[in-house]
Amino acid sequence: MSGILRKGTGPILSTSVEYHGFVYLAGLTADDLSQDVSGQTKQILDKIDAALEEHGTDKTRLLQAQIWLKDIRDRDAMNKLWSAWLPAGGAPVRACVQANMADPRHLVEIMVTACR
Repeated sequence: MSGILRKGTGPILSTSVEYHGFVYLAGLTADDLSQDVSGQTKQILDKIDAALEEHGTDKTRLLQAQIWLKDIRDRDAMNKLWSAWLPAGGAPVRACVQANMADPRHLVEIMVTACR
C-alpha cells in the first residue's frame, strides 16, 4: 500500500496531500488582503507554483482547478492572470463560481489537483 504524504497539517486541514503520484492542494488564498483581485490572484498562483514544486511537479501537470470569487464580476480580471500563467495547451478542467468567503477581504480562492 502506498503512503500518504501530508504537508502543512493542522487541526482542520493539510495544505497539501500526495497519494499515488497525485497532488491535492487545499484552497489557497492571498496573504496580502489589501490587494485587489488581480494582486490576490498573482499571490495565489505563486503559492501554487511553490507548493507543486515541493511535491516535485509543476503547473504543466495540472488536472483540475476550482476557483471561488467573492464577486463573479471579477472573473475577467482573474482570468487574465490565470490564462497568462497556464502553460500553452495545458489548461486543466475547471470550475469558477461566486461564493461567500470566510473572510470578506478574500476576493479569490484557488484549489488545484496535479500529478507528478
